Amino acid sequence: MKRFDRLEQIRRLHPEKDALEIYRLSTAYEFPWDYTRALELALYRTYAVPGIGRLLAETRELTDRTQKRYDDTSLLLDTVVEHGFESDEGRTAIRRINQMHRSYDISNDDMRYVLCTFVVMPRRWIDAYGWRRLSRHETVASAVHYRTLGRHMGIKDIPGTHEEFEACLDAYEAAHFAWDPQARRVSDATLDLMASWYPSPLAPVLRRVTLSLLDDSLLRAFRYEPPSAATRAWVRRAVRARGRLVRLMPPRRTPHYARQNWEIKGYPNGYRIADLGTRPVPGVKGCPVRQAGASSTISSTE
Repeated sequence: MKRFDRLEQIRRLHPEKDALEIYRLSTAYEFPWDYTRALELALYRTYAVPGIGRLLAETRELTDRTQKRYDDTSLLLDTVVEHGFESDEGRTAIRRINQMHRSYDISNDDMRYVLCTFVVMPRRWIDAYGWRRLSRHETVASAVHYRTLGRHMGIKDIPGTHEEFEACLDAYEAAHFAWDPQARRVSDATLDLMASWYPSPLAPVLRRVTLSLLDDSLLRAFRYEPPSAATRAWVRRAVRARGRLVRLMPPRRTPHYARQNWEIKGYPNGYRIADLGTRPVPGVKGCPVRQAGASSTISSTE
């Protein structure tokens, strides 16, 4: 197999009818590392919307149990990618996602905005740092995939195209990004988590590296001191250099899913999809919901 053979395979598929297969090929074969980083930053930027950041702070999931929340979010979203919407695993994952969100008073606008980040931020990241840019088939398939996920989640007025997702995201951020001390706590906890994956002496460096990858609107919303222009340029050149190196490597022959990421720390012995995710916190804008039924156990390394 040659480096661009899988892209040709993607282009032979229908971008809407085969959206899940295209998205799976893109995320699990072509850009697994890039999608992981891009979706991390996609979720992270939602904290800059004060309503979202405050709720996450009140639940304490991203301040007291940061690693678990990271693991569960990654695993639930990727279960749908790996197994499909109609599989038992996919339906269980969506049921858990819905149970979590319905436990709290989250506006449709906020839910739609988060969905937009999943569509837009990976394309922006990969176009900037990936070993190639995303093809039109891949951007269309991503929009279709998350539009389908949004419908399963009961989100209303979902954008129809990638361009509409992007316009919705930009407009929402322009209107809602703002300083909030509780959101800053969630942001700090997330930065600490990312640094914790590496030797502790590197933590200050890694924090500056992450901040160098953030845009100015995020830095202003969280009131972080911007890294120097030289630091930002060095970090971004380094990430782009990684992409150029990957371009020279042989294509991946086996899929890589989120459960195989070394950053997933909480389930060394595997997990049940129905056990993933948060449970309602008493007194935090919600009420208990009926829990999901039994599901198969999944190994994190299989």
